[in-house]
Amino acid sequence: MSTQVYTHNKTFTLESGATVPAYHLAYTTLGKLNTRKDNVVWVFHALTANSNPADWWPGLVGEGKFFDPAKHFIICVNIPGSCYGSIGPLEVNPETKERWYHDFPLFTTRDMIRAYIPLKEHLGIEKIHVGIGGSMGGQQLLEWAIEEPGLFDHIIALATNAQHSPWGVAFNASQRMCIETDSTWNKRMPEAGLKGLMAARSIALLSYRNYHTYNITQPRDKKTAWPVLHPFGGEAAESYQRYQGEKLAKRFNAFSYFRLSQAMDAHDVGRDRHSIEHALGRIRSKALIVGITNDLLFPPVEQEKIAAHINGAEYHLIDSLYGHDGFLLEYEKIERLLKDFVKADNISYLKLVNQ
Repeated sequence: MSTQVYTHNKTFTLESGATVPAYHLAYTTLGKLNTRKDNVVWVFHALTANSNPADWWPGLVGEGKFFDPAKHFIICVNIPGSCYGSIGPLEVNPETKERWYHDFPLFTTRDMIRAYIPLKEHLGIEKIHVGIGGSMGGQQLLEWAIEEPGLFDHIIALATNAQHSPWGVAFNASQRMCIETDSTWNKRMPEAGLKGLMAARSIALLSYRNYHTYNITQPRDKKTAWPVLHPFGGEAAESYQRYQGEKLAKRFNAFSYFRLSQAMDAHDVGRDRHSIEHALGRIRSKALIVGITNDLLFPPVEQEKIAAHINGAEYHLIDSLYGHDGFLLEYEKIERLLKDFVKADNISYLKLVNQ
């Protein structure tokens, strides 16, 4: 595994019209590019993950897994605006010589993939055999497959959409309101808004899981050691919400969370491309679109729409207790779909992965 930083020392113009004089991207590679340059797997991460998919998708990426570094050249880039090495709000603005903080510009999902193109060229990648991503990662993947229709042989988009829904925007807006109500939010310091971020994460969890998930994973009779002030004792569900909020605050920051949620809200593949349907129709890759039952945030109807407008796309629905989080947790079910999808399309790929 190798984690590196790519620096683009040219002015980059965003969809909004704002510019940055330069940008840098932290990216992780696993495995090696073969001589034919046909073993590239580009993984796109979701909202708060990092550039190492073996870390947050260990059931699918890693030694002996479906995407195996011994066979594939796997690359994942930390998205602009995040806090795991790429340009972000806590980085220094080269023009002011101070941290960006609230002034960090919005990178849309389309801006993100346009920022990846120079990195792709820097690495000598001309073709990507498989592009895969879920949630916000899937949003980026769709943008790139539309922007460069001949780049991907296969695309696998899980629990994602072509345009972020009013429902999704409402969830994100509510989370940003939590951050805005934090009394420290207006301060220019790395710790600003962290209490608000904890509350925001609690709201997010409700959209990632669902009623049935909590009944099973956090039942009323479950004991908890987490300190919760409650006249009748700590309920497991409350303990879980507080724990997850603190856990995120220890590894993330409110500035990145704020901007990245806005990037998700701005996602719309049809923007300046006539329509969503027209944009999806540009995709020439072999496409597998996967929905998850009980996904409250990206309901299956959104994946059905994507598949309906990509020529020849396959659509599958995974049954999962975990709702939206199923795309991160249902390794075996996803792997079965991946095997069938790739095998059915390309026998030469079978030879590659089994050599």
